[in-house]
Amino acid sequence: MSDKKAESCKGFLCGFRGFLNKPSARYSLGILLFLGFVAGIIFWGGFNWAMEMTNNETFCISCHEMKDNVYEEYKETIHYSNRTGIRATCPDCHVPREWHYKVIRKIQATNELFHKALGSIDTPEKFEAKRLKLASHVWEVMKKTDSRECRNCHDYESMDFPEQGRRAVAQHSTGLEEDKTCIDCHKGIAHSLPDMHEVDPTIVVGG
Repeated sequence: MSDKKAESCKGFLCGFRGFLNKPSARYSLGILLFLGFVAGIIFWGGFNWAMEMTNNETFCISCHEMKDNVYEEYKETIHYSNRTGIRATCPDCHVPREWHYKVIRKIQATNELFHKALGSIDTPEKFEAKRLKLASHVWEVMKKTDSRECRNCHDYESMDFPEQGRRAVAQHSTGLEEDKTCIDCHKGIAHSLPDMHEVDPTIVVGG
């Protein structure tokens, strides 16, 4: 049985080698490889272009659910306007910079497109009814990632504590000692808080 398999395998290899010896076969294979290479470049370029086109503030507020609700709140915060002129846009806080994490986030965002189609939060009333659920999900994600996107700009080690107010120094020192992450204290820093009475009555808006 093994001899037959060996002969069959040998026959196949010989046949394939004979096929490659034909000039027309080599040209065909070369064209296929070239077309595959070009298609790969086009796909990769198109994929990255789509990633970048959906990774800016203009895209984020292109639907009225975001523009009329959370964006208007964000415009009243220090992340939008401040004395240094440095602005943190939607992707800065909600989309990871690392490529593989960014791809995962984009895949997860398809669920948001699904709810956009369903009209889950297409009125202010629907949005307010779901605000706590939506905010809690974002807080949970930020907690799991140790506020990764916050740390793109903010870092404990770079803080000049003498330049901070007494309350900020006390809070940051406590945060360091208790290994807290940014979102533990800074809920509501960029958007209005939902009704937190049943979640955390002691929370301070903006941290």
